[in-house]
Amino acid sequence: MLLKETGLTAQDIKEKVDKYMIETYERFDFVAETAKDMYVRDEKGEAYLDFYAGIAVNSVGNCNPSVVEAVREQVGQIMQTFNYPYTVPQALLAEKICTATGMDKIFFQNSGTEANEAMIKMARKYGVEKYGSGKYNIVTAANSFHGRTFGAMSATGQPDNACQTGFGDMTPGFTYAEYNNLDAFKAACTENTVAIMIEPVQGEGGVNPATPEFMKGLRKFCDENHILLLLDEVQTGWCRTGAVMSYMNYGVKPDIVSMAKAMGGGMPIGAICATAEVAKAFTAGSHGSTFGGHPVCCAASLAAVTELLDQDLAGNAKKMGAYFMKMLGTLPHVKEVRGQGLLVGVEFEDGISSAEIKHACFDRKLLITAIGSSVIRMIPPLIVTENDCKKAFDIIADAVREVYAANMRKKLTAA
Repeated sequence: MLLKETGLTAQDIKEKVDKYMIETYERFDFVAETAKDMYVRDEKGEAYLDFYAGIAVNSVGNCNPSVVEAVREQVGQIMQTFNYPYTVPQALLAEKICTATGMDKIFFQNSGTEANEAMIKMARKYGVEKYGSGKYNIVTAANSFHGRTFGAMSATGQPDNACQTGFGDMTPGFTYAEYNNLDAFKAACTENTVAIMIEPVQGEGGVNPATPEFMKGLRKFCDENHILLLLDEVQTGWCRTGAVMSYMNYGVKPDIVSMAKAMGGGMPIGAICATAEVAKAFTAGSHGSTFGGHPVCCAASLAAVTELLDQDLAGNAKKMGAYFMKMLGTLPHVKEVRGQGLLVGVEFEDGISSAEIKHACFDRKLLITAIGSSVIRMIPPLIVTENDCKKAFDIIADAVREVYAANMRKKLTAA
């Protein structure tokens, strides 16, 4: 629905949101009306270069034609059935995802946090049934982020973060260890540990990739100790990091992997994939979802996954990610550039506010995100070109100069 069709102004829309919605987001100050490929346009038709992609969702580009057509066609046939009958999009998508990921079984969910809930539940049920009632502890990483439902936020290793604060006791059964520290994870495991759960790249934690030694070491340790390896690929999955799934960059395979975001091409869908042995933990009535495997979302996902694979967007992510990160390393006042593929973070020196840089970029019609006080994150659609990267770099560089100059003026004034 376009603003002009309502007879309202942009300010009217903002006031309605303020009046009626429970707001937990820091909004970009514009009404997003249309989007195509690498751009989002506001109600005035102004174009914003999209380097956040709905937080790693629109990997095949905004309003990808194949995804849009798949949704239109499916909406006119059947929209929702629950999971009693078979549906064509669900079956075809299940086959395509299991084949592409090298996993045996899939269970569809509606989002990333639901996928992580399902992964936690499957691991715990597997451990309790196979080894006994106490075998349900899961070791996760400090500074991790796994979602906002109770199990997922309890798995999140940020006890002082707003996502955990004020909700009372977290779900028991989680222990945290330092990311990229294999010895710390080994030490955190006990006889009651059923699984280790990590992100191959910590996204919300500041864009921290796992080292090969850490990832391969975890797989070896888990194999030797009959512990499951759970990988949260909600943000890293589906070609974002230069491979179909990030674990493929390391030459390892998880026992369960969660996915969402890019998987739907803009429609809400998530899933877990598991080995046949671990998947046996889910039996009739042990888990379910009213909308999981929704025919329209599955049709969209099938189109999106096909585009990601057929267009080799993993290859483009690897190439453009390396190109972009090399440029970003020349920015002034940079402490570190890190990432994997097109999941890219830049950490600035003390005193350079990532939030201020984000807003300065927005003023210049570039959409990025900020993490904490000093890190900006870029997660553009995987169709991005060198010209797009160069344009984004120029805007970020100009924004950094502006923020630094403003900080210097404040210091001089204070002195």
